[in-house]
Amino acid sequence: MIDVQALQGCRVLDLATFLAGPFCATQLGEFGAEVIKVELPVVGDATRRFGTMTACGDSLPWLSESRNKQCITLDLRKPDGVALIKRLVEQSDVLIENFQPGTMEQWGLGWDVLSAVNPRLIMVRITGYGQTGPYKDRPGFGRIGNAFGGLSFLAGYPDRAPVTPGSATIPDYMAGIYGAMGVLLALQAREKTGRGQMVDIGLYEPIFRILDELAPAFQQTGLVRQRMGPGTVNVVPHSHYPTKDGRWIAIACTNDKIFARLAEAMGRPDLAGADSWGPLAHRERDRALVDETVGAWTATLDRADLMDKCALSQVPCGPVYAIDEIFQDPQYAARENILTMEDPRVGPLSVPNLVPRLSDTPGVVKWLGQPLGAHNEAIYQGMLGLDDAEMARLKAAAVI
Repeated sequence: MIDVQALQGCRVLDLATFLAGPFCATQLGEFGAEVIKVELPVVGDATRRFGTMTACGDSLPWLSESRNKQCITLDLRKPDGVALIKRLVEQSDVLIENFQPGTMEQWGLGWDVLSAVNPRLIMVRITGYGQTGPYKDRPGFGRIGNAFGGLSFLAGYPDRAPVTPGSATIPDYMAGIYGAMGVLLALQAREKTGRGQMVDIGLYEPIFRILDELAPAFQQTGLVRQRMGPGTVNVVPHSHYPTKDGRWIAIACTNDKIFARLAEAMGRPDLAGADSWGPLAHRERDRALVDETVGAWTATLDRADLMDKCALSQVPCGPVYAIDEIFQDPQYAARENILTMEDPRVGPLSVPNLVPRLSDTPGVVKWLGQPLGAHNEAIYQGMLGLDDAEMARLKAAAVI
């Protein structure tokens, strides 16, 4: 292991609010970037008040997802605020924002202005629909990204209304991931060109990008994929099945060989015959009956026994976990996927650990989300050199 982090020396200004942009910054901060979180004085980021509240006055999502960030307050709507952010931009590598298109321009902080202040700046802009197109001015949140991106339509059963596909915030996290990837690509490009660039992401775009063959299948065949409950297009059995002890197990037979191994585990090798359900085309034809047959078998055994049988036959399977089971699972423990931090405001707090793992320059969580304006003095005085009188003036004018 090398005593350095991958993004050490990279400074990020996080002007974003409510998850998507901030999560992009969080990932960069986990791997060594210095992240300065900029919030409106008094009000702060809306994430502070979103989700389960704690006794310290900030929410669990804030404490978890604002890890490693230095928190300052600054009103970008005021001339003094614009002047200060430009000074910070001069000394930064990345700026992340997710206001509606045109907002930064209204404040005199558009890409043209900021790239002139610092030609090496990389600017990440995450909005509902991106910076261009007829819908660019529409507001957007994660739920809208799921819906507009095509995922919500696929979630649920065919005879019922579409449901939330696990979490309404999936697009926020996905956009944050793609935003971080955009920063890494832009940093590489800057090594070659000497110039920064803008990274433009609409919340719906990462969702649309991950929907496997949805687009080419429609273009080629006109297929409009419908909701399939827990089933999966193109393969079967590949679903969630009930167990004797009232739980659920996920089984994934992605080809004929795996189905044959499942049939052996079931004590029904005949099911994998050429005249039965051995060929995928036959299983697709009888999809409902195949799932019913597998479900009838799984319902006769406890989940632990099913896991053992499937593992013995090399059939991919897994428990359908609730969060309490995740906390008890030895794989999560061995991989340290759950990180418990000692926070001075709330005590011990368990949060998801960082991803991915780097063998030589691993990431680290140094601290959880901090109080509003906790690093004002460190940044404005330590970094920009403001004196006490100027700090007092800016505070009295509600600029910081």
